[in-house]
Amino acid sequence: MAREVRDASKRHDVDVGARHAGHLRPLNLDRVLAFAIDRPGPFTRAEVIAATGLSAPTVGTLCALLIDRGVVTDLGTSASRGGRRPSSMEFNARHRFVAGIDIGPTKTRLAVGDLRGAAVKLRVIDTPTNCGPAELLSQIAAALRKLLKDSSAPVGRVLAVAAGAPGVVDRDRGVVVAFAPNLAGWSDVPMAALLRQSLGAPVVVENDVNLAVLGEHWRGAARGHDTCAFMTVGTGIGAGVMVNGALYHGRRFMAGEIALMCMGPQYIDTEYGARGCFETLAGLKAIAARWSDRAGAHPNGWVRELFDAAQAHDERARRIVDETATLIGMATANLSVVLDPSLIVLGGALFAQAPELVDEVRRVVARIVPAPTALVLSKLDKEAPLWGSLLVATMEARRRLRQQLRGEIFHG
Repeated sequence: MAREVRDASKRHDVDVGARHAGHLRPLNLDRVLAFAIDRPGPFTRAEVIAATGLSAPTVGTLCALLIDRGVVTDLGTSASRGGRRPSSMEFNARHRFVAGIDIGPTKTRLAVGDLRGAAVKLRVIDTPTNCGPAELLSQIAAALRKLLKDSSAPVGRVLAVAAGAPGVVDRDRGVVVAFAPNLAGWSDVPMAALLRQSLGAPVVVENDVNLAVLGEHWRGAARGHDTCAFMTVGTGIGAGVMVNGALYHGRRFMAGEIALMCMGPQYIDTEYGARGCFETLAGLKAIAARWSDRAGAHPNGWVRELFDAAQAHDERARRIVDETATLIGMATANLSVVLDPSLIVLGGALFAQAPELVDEVRRVVARIVPAPTALVLSKLDKEAPLWGSLLVATMEARRRLRQQLRGEIFHG
């Protein structure tokens, strides 16, 4: 696709005639801007011409406009290699900013980034769980405004915010529809509108595990795998699915809601969701209830205790670990044969505390699937959804930047 765009740019430069100028000038601007963003360091007009196929006058005009708007920084002339000294410039990644939010059951992660998605500043806060959705989001927005101030990134220069939440998310409407574990009262919550009202910036809302697979694909274990999945096992269970380089949401935004997967025929006639679904059998609450009376305790202590006991040949602990590995292996095998991905990334609190569980899950999957999908641990761990939110925010910010520049330069 990129080659087709470049070939088209060579055939249809803005100079071909006034009849096509109104259509081609914005497209040529997009090409020059895309080159500037993708270029990691300084560049010259000659390099823009070579990469885009546009004429020297066209490139000169567009570069001057981008410099005038502050999107590109003029670095002055560099040393001559014979002849006229070339003028170099560089994309100003902090011309505008983006922000990411990942709301978890106990902790919320915040990030401020530039237009390349590089993190400027990160912060972790306690999730305010003793209030309703509107107040919770208001407090998170206040914490993000404080982080923006500390990052010398005024709210008025934020082009996009991406926020992740557990549960089914209607991204088109920016609404958390249902199934948000550990967030009381979260049903049909207009999350994007509430955050936008508090922040005064455009907001995109996405499921947190979808953001995790995006983060792992961008900066973590799933780089180079365009059809892959991220499975998280913690208090809640879910999966993010990527097909051919794009998130797969499903018809009702429920793709990857594997927490609801029925794990045996004996559960079909039981009350829906009360018993027999994956999360009620293999989530942290279920494991804790089988191991101890601390079902509400933080997993940092008892999960390690359970797995250490299993390694020390405690029969009860060994049985619980085996049951857990079997359930997760069954679900992973089912996901593997349905999606046929090149990679499944395993993450969440359970794997963070007991990374050796991945080997046991691999053995279960190998007994079910003739040619198992590669299973790996998350490289980004708890930060995976946050990096995914920065990626989504960056893509949205670049789209809005193109729109703004088109309006300012060609219609303003």
